[in-house]
Amino acid sequence: MAIFRQYIAPLLAVLVFFFALVAVSARIFLPSDMAAPAPIEEVGVSFQPTPTDLPPAAHNAS
Repeated sequence: MAIFRQYIAPLLAVLVFFFALVAVSARIFLPSDMAAPAPIEEVGVSFQPTPTDLPPAAHNAS
C-alpha cells in the first residue's frame, strides 16, 4: 500500500494534470472561429414573438 501512496497516486495526479493542460492548450491550434465560445443565440435571425396574452382589440390597434 505504501508503493501506491508514494509512487502510483502522485504519478496519476501528475498525468491528469498534464492531460488537462494539453486539452486546454490545444485551443491555441484551433481555427479562430472554433476557439471562440459557442454563440448563445443564432446570428442573423430576427425574431419577434407575437404577444398572446393581449385582448383581440390590442392586436388590431397597431
